[in-house]
Amino acid sequence: MRIILTLVGLAAGQVLASAQGSALTSTQEMNRLHQDSKAYIAHLEDPKRDAYQKPHEVVKALNIKEGEVIADIGAGSGYFTFHLARAVGETGRVYAVDVNPDMIVHMNRRIRDLKVGNVVTILCPPDDPLLADASVDRFFICDTWHHINGHAKYLALLKRMLKPGGQVIMVDFKKVKTPVGPPMEIRIDRDDLVREMETNGFQVAAEHTFLEYQYFVVFKVK
Repeated sequence: MRIILTLVGLAAGQVLASAQGSALTSTQEMNRLHQDSKAYIAHLEDPKRDAYQKPHEVVKALNIKEGEVIADIGAGSGYFTFHLARAVGETGRVYAVDVNPDMIVHMNRRIRDLKVGNVVTILCPPDDPLLADASVDRFFICDTWHHINGHAKYLALLKRMLKPGGQVIMVDFKKVKTPVGPPMEIRIDRDDLVREMETNGFQVAAEHTFLEYQYFVVFKVK
């Protein structure tokens, strides 16, 4: 997905200008944004995002205990990673998992600069988070599931990697028109997600409805 910046910089900059505070209307537009790491990081870290993403409220709703181990799948720039790290405390750990080396470098710089001791970055292939069996209390997957192929295989891996009683948290955009978010054609409807999770051995444990544009569903192993 990485393309030489000089070939795409102008196009990505135009996409960034239209994407901040607005929905991405096509997969081509979304892909151009992803190809320019600086533009994509700026998009993920846009201060306007907090208004609809409500990161503090999301983390609070999870009632995370100190000492938990959480894997942030598709961590990107670390937007949620560092919120989660504060919640798990010094005795906990957050694995920031991503397929993009530029995102990993960006997060490593933030870990160094912020002197964070409980975040570990993992550069992984698209089909495997590369975590040990029974090592994770919760998987946190925000705005990422529609980027992952082979859901059944991936969920089987997550099930193996979860500790007993562990959870998979899914936050993603509703399949309706919203002023922000990915193209409609790649969005996954909330009911379709629940059916898919149930087919693969999970069930709804909790659901939060305070996000205007996204569903927020917590799953546990059946």
